[in-house]
Amino acid sequence: MSAIAGTRRVLSGMRPTGPLHLGNFHGALRNWVELQYQYECYFFIADWHALTTGYDDTTRLQEYIRDVLIDWLAAGLNPGVATLFIQSHVPEHAELHLLLSMITPLGWLERVPTYKDQQAELKEKDLATYGFLGYPVLQSADILLYRPAFVPVGEDQASHVEVTREIARRFNHIYGREPDFEAKAERAVKSLGGRNSTAYRQLRRKFQEGGETAALERAQALVQSNNRITVADRERLLGYLEGSGVSILPEPQVLLTAAPKVPGLDGRKMSKSYANTIGLREDPQAVAQKLRAMKTDPARARRTDPGDPEKCPVWDLHKIYSDEAVRSWVNEGCRSAGIGCLECKQPLIDKIVEEVTAMRRRGQEFEEHPELIRDIVAEGDEKAREAARQTLEDVRRAMHLRAE
Repeated sequence: MSAIAGTRRVLSGMRPTGPLHLGNFHGALRNWVELQYQYECYFFIADWHALTTGYDDTTRLQEYIRDVLIDWLAAGLNPGVATLFIQSHVPEHAELHLLLSMITPLGWLERVPTYKDQQAELKEKDLATYGFLGYPVLQSADILLYRPAFVPVGEDQASHVEVTREIARRFNHIYGREPDFEAKAERAVKSLGGRNSTAYRQLRRKFQEGGETAALERAQALVQSNNRITVADRERLLGYLEGSGVSILPEPQVLLTAAPKVPGLDGRKMSKSYANTIGLREDPQAVAQKLRAMKTDPARARRTDPGDPEKCPVWDLHKIYSDEAVRSWVNEGCRSAGIGCLECKQPLIDKIVEEVTAMRRRGQEFEEHPELIRDIVAEGDEKAREAARQTLEDVRRAMHLRAE
């Protein structure tokens, strides 16, 4: 397979650590639901990644995998358009991880911000393991195996993709060189045909001399749409646009997605570790009860005390769920003490209970018919393996691990 197959491909994954909550939904899953109709999407359960911090107790891992899959489907992921699979069911992830680990400098891993941050945050766990140190390499293998164009992340996570880009760049530098590359690339340019050859050269010059990304994208499209050239020449031309080698593992771009702040019931970030969550398929009555008891602006000790919505975590939920009219009513009523906290929460309770009830209903079918989940996963695993095998074939050939 040529690297161009992933030009409209998006890939992302989630670790299975239990049922998902509203923070997971608004932080990532809601964006995935939208992206699946705009791109060729691959979404995977990162069960091997769950072992990097949870290797000591895996007794509930299969239960958590099943919970996350049902939550995905209940939230609107459509296996008819998106590929849903489980990381450990595609052993090529492990092979590419091994091969990339051979070329990844140790210093790159030690400087990853989350390495020391998580060690400090999870002091009760022994994280002095190779698996924890090397998880960015596994993450890079997860991504590069499918040669996606984009990885959807929030703005605060964009730096995480940079390690993957660096590893891809290093791999291509070491193994993407071939004898007489420029001469072969120039012959490939001529094979595009007169007008296309001229356009390719002009666009390449604009990108390399002026950094015009629009020119790069147009040149890539010109190459990808040309059916007269061989797969090898196509890869040479794509590599020639950006440098002087074949791009075996293209560097993925960050696809910034909206990630609103989702407060937990205690005002901190919604997280299972804080036990302050609302589950996607939680009992509606329990959801309503939790929201009624949710922490509010501490300045409103009494009903008659005015408050400040910006200091109240409930206001952050209004920003997500309420329209402008309701937010205006809340803002004015809170500051003037014209409404009480329970009144302020009621529109939210109605909206969130409605949302959770709908997801609960959609998830019920999969709870009652587990064979549906098995079929979806089996189909997704096979499609993922097909793409992964093609990448590994190119990687092995580039590393001379396969006889020609």
